[in-house]
Amino acid sequence: MGSKTDKPLGFPAGGYPAPQGPYYCSVGANNAYGREIVEEHLDVCLEAGLNVEGINAEVAAGQWEFQIFAKGAKEAGDQIWVARYLLERIGESYGVSINWHCKPLGQLDWNGSGMHANFSNTLLRTANSEAKFKAVCEAFRPAVAECIAVYGADNDQRLTGKHETASIHDFSYGVSDRGASIRIPLYAVDHNWSGYLEDRRPNSAADPYKVAAVIIKTVKSAKI
Repeated sequence: MGSKTDKPLGFPAGGYPAPQGPYYCSVGANNAYGREIVEEHLDVCLEAGLNVEGINAEVAAGQWEFQIFAKGAKEAGDQIWVARYLLERIGESYGVSINWHCKPLGQLDWNGSGMHANFSNTLLRTANSEAKFKAVCEAFRPAVAECIAVYGADNDQRLTGKHETASIHDFSYGVSDRGASIRIPLYAVDHNWSGYLEDRRPNSAADPYKVAAVIIKTVKSAKI
């Protein structure tokens, strides 16, 4: 957020930029706002030994994503918290603050911010079975309240069923479905139903340790 405008980078002091659409994975000064910050953050994270897998401009103007991969819930949580801290520090030198809220612009027509959790274990990586994948997904259905409780504050503002989210009141899963609670990646289907799953409900301000803990617990409860 710009310190002078208190709006995301790319937003004019008065009014709004062009509607979302051209900003996702964008290039060009009229679409990609804050790239120098995100690329410096990537370099610093790599120098610090964090396993950052990638970065990309997101759907809304001034919205960016970075991806961290780690083996084990504690390591993943540690790396995410350090990466968040480093981004805050880098933002200082550019005169911007980092807004982690899942819906910083309220209910305007802009995508919210998630912390999509991609997860896998030996079962999923070696499943070779659509039935096993769906059994893991179904294990999350009775655990919706438990999951939502730790998936970040104000998630009802983000999980509305719009802007590529499933409603907080529903539970769904589907192949390559960006509007589902849990997305089954095409990768898994193309690899004979083996690979990983993506829980799209955690939001950008969630505690990664708590997110990982409830996912691990729920996957272990799957009736297979």
